[in-house]
Amino acid sequence: MSSETAAPTASTGTDEAANGSPAQPMGAARRRGPFRVGERVQLTDERGRMNTITLEVGGAFHTHRGFLNHDEIIGKVDGSVVSNNVGQQYQTLRPLLSDFVLSMPRGAAVVYPKDAAQIVTMADIFPGARVVEAGVGSGALSISLLRAVGDGGYLHSFERREEFADIARGNVETIFGGPHPAWQISLGDFQDEVVKAEAPGSVDRVVLDMLAPWECLDAVATVLAPGGVWINYVATVTQLSRTAEAIRADGRFTEPDAWESMVRGWHLEGLAVRPDHRMVAHTGFLLVTRRLAEGVTGISVKRRPSKTEFSEEDLNAWTPASVGERAVSDKKLRRAARDAIAGTNVQDDPPVTN
Repeated sequence: MSSETAAPTASTGTDEAANGSPAQPMGAARRRGPFRVGERVQLTDERGRMNTITLEVGGAFHTHRGFLNHDEIIGKVDGSVVSNNVGQQYQTLRPLLSDFVLSMPRGAAVVYPKDAAQIVTMADIFPGARVVEAGVGSGALSISLLRAVGDGGYLHSFERREEFADIARGNVETIFGGPHPAWQISLGDFQDEVVKAEAPGSVDRVVLDMLAPWECLDAVATVLAPGGVWINYVATVTQLSRTAEAIRADGRFTEPDAWESMVRGWHLEGLAVRPDHRMVAHTGFLLVTRRLAEGVTGISVKRRPSKTEFSEEDLNAWTPASVGERAVSDKKLRRAARDAIAGTNVQDDPPVTN
């Protein structure tokens, strides 16, 4: 495989309609109409238990309470209720993006929907924006970024591992129904490759999900336009601290802001209304800064003096193992890549059944 793969324009959902009406945005057709062979469908039983299946002709979903033939679902409209061989009812719905990214094939941990939503909003990812990202992983964040920039935007993703790139490509093509016209993915180290691929000052937004974003300071400062936003997603406070101090010491960016988001659901049943016992708490920190005009030195925020120097022990602490990153076996990556690519095999225009 070459070090760079540009996504060709797909015909599904992007070509002009036969009647001359405007083309649908990429992926819109995949989110509408009856269920098709190859699509993922979310089944919810009478007790609220959910399962996600991929529709196959002649396939069946088995539980200890009977089986449900896939043919009973294929061709039905979204939101239908079907019954299995013993009368157990299931509600059928297309998975939302938040459902899809948590159940899709993966080789690396995904960026949670709550963090992806924060990145899209707080980094001001707008339609038509030129965005570069690094640390593609399984493609969860790439999907959100592509939805935000739209067909007329531009997203260039950089990934060091070819296996992760294959998984991400399969997941992106599954949810959009084909290669996205705004996306290309390149293999290699971000700090080396982005300055070769992008002209100085030509990028509106930079999104980094990587172990050591401070190593990319010069590359980001080179390609990011004045006023452009640089947002980082890091897992630990030590990574957060070092990135912030590196940005301050560099002087080409505004004072960085950092935060995390936590989501707590609520139990709703009659008058029994209370917070859920479990919540999605810490998943990562977000740190955002903006590029200053060329030759301008940022204003230093006055604060009480504190220790900002890192010891040799600190500098050697940022390894995948020390921040809790687990190694993924080659066998698991190959299986995830096969599963991701299998999700692109959706048949269009099935017969509609009542």
